Amino acid sequence: MKYTITGSNLQFVNAEIQPGETLLSNAGAMVTMSGNVEMKSKMEGGFLAGLKRSLSGSSFMLVNYTATGGAGLISLAGKAPGKILDVDVGKGAWLCQKTAFLCSENSVNMDMAFQKRLGSIFFGGEGLILQRLSGTGIAFIHACGDFNIVELAPGQVLKVSTANAVAWTEGVKYDIASLGLKNALFGGEGLFVTTLTGPGKVVIQSMTLQDLALSLYPFMPKESN
Repeated sequence: MKYTITGSNLQFVNAEIQPGETLLSNAGAMVTMSGNVEMKSKMEGGFLAGLKRSLSGSSFMLVNYTATGGAGLISLAGKAPGKILDVDVGKGAWLCQKTAFLCSENSVNMDMAFQKRLGSIFFGGEGLILQRLSGTGIAFIHACGDFNIVELAPGQVLKVSTANAVAWTEGVKYDIASLGLKNALFGGEGLFVTTLTGPGKVVIQSMTLQDLALSLYPFMPKESN
């Protein structure tokens, strides 16, 4: 599969697939496709796998794209202003925030993963359930805002504002730390921050979807009495 990622803050994945290749995506991700591309919704992996996908923020059924009579072109996009990142899961599994998965080659496995620490579940901002991407091939993840990719050395700690960690390689340890009561009251960051400890890669977003919604809310039309 050949692909490009185009755009700035409303990005596209533009994939070129050959006959015999299959691209998988969440429902509703397709923007354009060439006339020789066929799309079919399938319950990849069976009912249990579909249920796990639903619980992890993905779609119960995945859309399969195949091409006939030559190369097919497909463009896909996320559902909010943000970035798209390609990750090679053949070099190691990735853990992602809920809803991050956008599309992938069909050799990629998308499964549900659980937070291992109770504090991270309640205060880390990512919730109980994460997405785990493994197998071989390229997967594409999407999240709101711009991305900053940090390579952590063994033992190196990165403190991240709650819910701004989009994804990290499986070797990175995920936990929470307290900022203290004064910082929580006057610093604007809440009582806890996420701590990520290397080695591995971490993807950080500049703005969460919740932050975007809160910033736009004061400007939304209101019903008058």
